[in-house]
Amino acid sequence: MSEPSRTSTPILSIDPWVRQILRCPVTGAPLVDGVGPDGEPELVSTSEVNALAYPVRDGVPILLESEARHVDKVVEGD
Repeated sequence: MSEPSRTSTPILSIDPWVRQILRCPVTGAPLVDGVGPDGEPELVSTSEVNALAYPVRDGVPILLESEARHVDKVVEGD
């Protein structure tokens, strides 16, 4: 499995207060912007144990475990 790319600028136009409370529904870890292997935006869990990446479709994060893909690890700092 490939590592997600992280971006320094937000991919999604989510209000800051919403972004602060967004969490991975599986692990409860914060979510950060990422880009999947297909070049599409995704939200990536920062969990060190079970990192998951959730797709973003038409600007809407799909925070369903069944839609998530496992990632090897989250790369810190870009």
